[in-house]
Amino acid sequence: MASRSVRVHLAGRVSIEVDGHLVDQSAFPGQQGRVAFAFLVSEGSRPVARAELVDVLWPDDAPPSAEAALSAIVSKLRSLLRHAGLDPASLASSPGCYELRLPGDTWIDLDAASDAIHEAESALRAGDAARAYGPSAVAHHIARRPFLPGEDGAWVNARRARLRGVLLRALECRADVYLWNREFSLAVEAARELVALEPLRESGHRLLVRSLAESGNSAEALWAYEQCRKLIASELGVDPSRETKAVYETVLHSL
Repeated sequence: MASRSVRVHLAGRVSIEVDGHLVDQSAFPGQQGRVAFAFLVSEGSRPVARAELVDVLWPDDAPPSAEAALSAIVSKLRSLLRHAGLDPASLASSPGCYELRLPGDTWIDLDAASDAIHEAESALRAGDAARAYGPSAVAHHIARRPFLPGEDGAWVNARRARLRGVLLRALECRADVYLWNREFSLAVEAARELVALEPLRESGHRLLVRSLAESGNSAEALWAYEQCRKLIASELGVDPSRETKAVYETVLHSL
């Protein structure tokens, strides 16, 4: 039997697609159904204790009816899997646990973003910017989407922080790739976004200075360095790193 094509999106709109048939997040059993699905997918095929899932769905204070509500959510998720074209038994239960057993080759966006950024960074370290172009775009496209907006709790926040880390790394890679490809305006755009997200991340400032200089805006590049210097002095009471100063000096000596 031919394998099924299964794709799961957790960033942005939660959805599952089987052989081209998309089940969008509007079909999920409410926000808690989406959270439960996202958690079970993220845990792979690890059996998740009911008590752990209750804590995920009600991180502050579980109501007395939490066990019954959880059973109802799981039942609706099984119906959703059937609607998507998967065996509802994929959401298996064992004493005190649930386990989501998706096909082994299921494409999951968060995993794809993580794999892509590793591939892009590896290519750049090897001096192969052309090979980094596609993977860096994949990582950026996925990581810029919000993860379960409106939700809170330790698990959600940890996943959100991990996705944000991928986004920052993807922006660094995109700026480097754009510089290699002489797409200077796009490099400036990626670097500005990186600086806005993490003002104290000096790699973003270095990329911004380089991108502005390469685009022919040396004066603006020097001004960008000065803003970086003032920020670091104000926030940390130190000077920029040796690497950042070297980028500034390269621009200065090119005038």
